[in-house]
Amino acid sequence: MIFLYAFLVGGIICVIGQLLIDLTKMTPARILVLFVCLGVLFGAFGWYNKLVDFAGTGATIPLTGFGNSLANGVKEAIQQYGFIGIITGGLTACAGGVTVAVLSGLVVSMIARPKDK
Repeated sequence: MIFLYAFLVGGIICVIGQLLIDLTKMTPARILVLFVCLGVLFGAFGWYNKLVDFAGTGATIPLTGFGNSLANGVKEAIQQYGFIGIITGGLTACAGGVTVAVLSGLVVSMIARPKDK
């Protein structure tokens, strides 16, 4: 059942994003920022962790999951290191995902042949 829950929750998050693109004048970049900020907000209140427990990767893979990881990293770092954890926590918690994204972009840019429009 966890696969079904992951599919449904991840799909609902994606449908919300698509509806925002189709029904509003928001740009994809603003929707991206909105999703990350919502993930941080829901993670800060502890609501997003309940969704992660329910849906697993269906909740952690979308951009809201990235925001939740930032919030959790900051909370943990503040408990360990105090005030400096506000700066270091989010960077530490998401360093692996950001590194993979940058390296994937580098590999794709070496393989693909971009063309001028």
